[in-house]
Amino acid sequence: MSQQVNNPLHGKTLETILNELVERFGWPELGYQIRINCFLDNPSIQSSLKFLRKTPWARKKVEDMYVHYFTKKN
Repeated sequence: MSQQVNNPLHGKTLETILNELVERFGWPELGYQIRINCFLDNPSIQSSLKFLRKTPWARKKVEDMYVHYFTKKN
């Protein structure tokens, strides 16, 4: 098995990623940056996870946002 050295999402679950984004930005800002109804209308971790697991394009946007804000080397 090959190591995932250059993959910043390696070892991160979708729930962990979403929790960290919500903690940093809050639901309103997250919904503003990624226009998904589950972030705007009565948001919750569980409903968002359910949607993101079924919708690859939305999951990619969330993962890309996480990579941009949490793995940037300063």
